[in-house]
Amino acid sequence: MTTQTHSPDRRRPGSLGFLAFVDHRGIEPASTAGARSQGLDDGLDLFERAEGMGIDAGYVRHRHLQDFLSAPLPFLAAAAQRTRTMALGTALIPLRFEQAGRLAEDAATTDLLAGGRLRLGVGSGYAKQDAVNERAFGTVDGDVRARVDQVLEDLLAFVDGEVVATADEFFETEDAGTPLRVRPQAPGLRSRIAYGAGSIASAERAGRLGIGLQVSTLQPADGSGRSFEELQRELIEAYRAASRTAGHGEGHVSASRQVLPVTRRSDLDDFAHLIERDRERQAAMREGTALIGGRPAAFGRVVADSPEEVARFLADDVALQAADEAILALPFGHPYDVVRRITTVFAEQVAPPLRQAWA
Repeated sequence: MTTQTHSPDRRRPGSLGFLAFVDHRGIEPASTAGARSQGLDDGLDLFERAEGMGIDAGYVRHRHLQDFLSAPLPFLAAAAQRTRTMALGTALIPLRFEQAGRLAEDAATTDLLAGGRLRLGVGSGYAKQDAVNERAFGTVDGDVRARVDQVLEDLLAFVDGEVVATADEFFETEDAGTPLRVRPQAPGLRSRIAYGAGSIASAERAGRLGIGLQVSTLQPADGSGRSFEELQRELIEAYRAASRTAGHGEGHVSASRQVLPVTRRSDLDDFAHLIERDRERQAAMREGTALIGGRPAAFGRVVADSPEEVARFLADDVALQAADEAILALPFGHPYDVVRRITTVFAEQVAPPLRQAWA
C-alpha cells in the first residue's frame, strides 16, 4: 500500500500518559488484615498521583511468569476505583496466550467498572517466549501469526456483540431460542482497542480493522539508514492511510518514549544503567549490529537532560508529531521512589512546555 506523506504540522498529540511496570514484590503473608503486595499498592498509588498531576492516561505492561504484572485487567479495575477521569490501558496483552471469549468478558467487565475508560492494547507477543510459557498457557499449534490474527478477529467480533449460540432447553436463565452473546457488552469498547505493531503490514492491518495503533521505543530497521523516528513515522502514516481507505478515518495512535528528566545530580546516579544501555544501543545501531529477534532493529534515544531539553526533544520527534497520544515509558527494576520522581518531574516540568509546543 502506498502511504501518504503529510507535513509535520498535520497532527500533534492531544494527550500525555505513562506506561508502568507494576510488580509483585513485597507480598506479605496472610494475616488478620489479609495478604497484600507492596508492588501492587505502589502501582495504584502511582495511578492516583498521576491523575492528580494532570496526566491523561495510565498504561501497564503485561508479563507472564515474571515478577511484573501478569493480570493487568484486575489491576486496572482496582485503579478505576482510585481514579475518576484518567484513561486506563494495557500495553500490551499477548494474544498468542489468550482465549478470545474470556478476554472479551474480562475486558468488558473492566471497562464497565472503569466507566468506559479502558484502552485495551493487544499484540502478538514474543515468539521466543513460547517454550517457557507452554506448560502454563498451552502450546501454540500451527502458524503463530494465523493464531494471533484469529484471536484478534474473534475478540473484535465478541466485543461487537456477535451472536455465538442460541439457547436450548437446557440453558439456564434464557428461553430456548434466545440469541446468546459474550457478556457483558460494554458500549464503545471496540473503539478503544489498539494493536501494538512493529511492521508496516501489522500497522496496515490494524488500520483496516478500524482499531487503534500502539508503537513503542523499538522498531525493526530496514537498512536504509533512516532514524528510528523516521521509520516509525512511516509506520504511523501507513496505518492512517489504511484506516482512511477502509473508511475508518484517521484512527488513533499512541507512541511511547523513555526520557529521563534530570533536576539534581543524584538523578544521574539513579539513571546510570539506563543511560549506559542507551549508549550501547545507539552505538550498535550505528554499527549495524542492533537486533530484535535476530533481525536489524532501531531503538528510540533515551534522553537524560533538563526538563526543558526533554520537552524540546519530544516536541521535535517527527513520529510523535504524527501521533495522538505521547506515552512516558517508565523503567523497570527501579525503586518506587525513583519511578514516582520521574513521573512527577515529567508531569510538573516537562508536560507544560511540551503541551505548549504542541498547541
